[in-house]
Amino acid sequence: MKSLKKLLLVIILIALVIAAIAYFRDTSPPQATLTPANGSVSPATPLTLMVHDDGTGLKEVEVNLVQGDLRLSLNRQEFPTAVKQATIELSLEGLRLREGALTIEVSTTDQAIYRLGKGNVAEESFELIFDSRPPAISVISRAHNFTRGGAGLVTYSLDEPVKRTGIIFGDHFFPAFQQPSGMYVSAVTFPYYLESKEFVPRIIAVDLADNERQAGIYYRANNQQFRQRQINITDNFLDMTLPEFIHQVPSFDTPLETFLYINQEIRQQNRVAVAALAADSVTEPQWEGAFLRQPRAAPQGLFADHRTYFYKGKEIDRTVHLGHDSASTLQAEVIAANTGKVIFSDFLGIYGLCIVIDHGIGIQTLYAHLSQSQVEVGQQLNRGDIIARSGVTGLAGGDHLHFEVLVNGIPVQPIEWWDANWVNNNIDSKLQPE
Repeated sequence: MKSLKKLLLVIILIALVIAAIAYFRDTSPPQATLTPANGSVSPATPLTLMVHDDGTGLKEVEVNLVQGDLRLSLNRQEFPTAVKQATIELSLEGLRLREGALTIEVSTTDQAIYRLGKGNVAEESFELIFDSRPPAISVISRAHNFTRGGAGLVTYSLDEPVKRTGIIFGDHFFPAFQQPSGMYVSAVTFPYYLESKEFVPRIIAVDLADNERQAGIYYRANNQQFRQRQINITDNFLDMTLPEFIHQVPSFDTPLETFLYINQEIRQQNRVAVAALAADSVTEPQWEGAFLRQPRAAPQGLFADHRTYFYKGKEIDRTVHLGHDSASTLQAEVIAANTGKVIFSDFLGIYGLCIVIDHGIGIQTLYAHLSQSQVEVGQQLNRGDIIARSGVTGLAGGDHLHFEVLVNGIPVQPIEWWDANWVNNNIDSKLQPE
């Protein structure tokens, strides 16, 4: 009899231990995260709620929106079987909300038997700002005269902070930079490869809640024709230039095939690399007045020359020349066209030894085919400083300087930037806050 009582007592103790283990096995409440968890939201902003419970799994999720006396149910879900994780998409579309603060309240319950079977409950709240009004755009600059291949500047103000703003047309976007005065400035180009009907610039502004507004500007777009040029490729030229590229290209059967690969594939890769440097531009103008020409240098190739290449009398390729070529003496001194910072100084495919200087708000200058560079990345330069010597590196047929002006990575007509009147009327005068 005593043995039976002992056995019963042991069984009861074991049962109590098992029950205690089961009861206290999961005492941690579920976790919830909301994206975005703070900041501004609009009716179009997607809200994503992630809920998870690593213990017994989710049982119920309830989501409410509270704004003043208003209380709205955004979502309620029950999980008959344990689910470790759930993603719930929430929407503010169609809700009659006021501008200003609101709270998203999230209550989650798990499947635990803790708390007499009620489970673990987590109560979390997320504070957001409801904003359904797009930014107001006020255009400041009045005259916008663009020539195909050339540039210009648009200035405007906004009535609230934004996450993205600038000038758009087609699939082009030219970012705007906010100045200390609060004014936004966007350097823009009418690309050399577009027709006038394709160039319809508009200001775009997207605020922190993703509300978007666009506004047109008054502008004039002047067409511009570019020269057609013929370039004869000789065996001597191939023998002189191709060895520099031996480690940059695949092996081909003939020098001509190698040249065509360089002139097409390597050229395109180099253009992409140069355009990417626009992301390194500082937010305020660094230049001082008109940009300088290389002294005592005669022009050779012009901007946007449409070049047709011939080899032994047969057409083999076509490209567009995206800078201005000038030559004087062998290994002539090269000067910085204006004040700025060196953001690139290295070999770059068809450009050979190349320097890129950033002048601010997306405006940069490029100097190519150099025989030597006398500057380093990060170095600050003044207008007219000696930075290099001309040469024949890259895809160059003779000692000369290939010079480019770029606006947000797109090459533009350098002649405009050498003209003090043009720079003052179209760029510098607009940078002065009224």
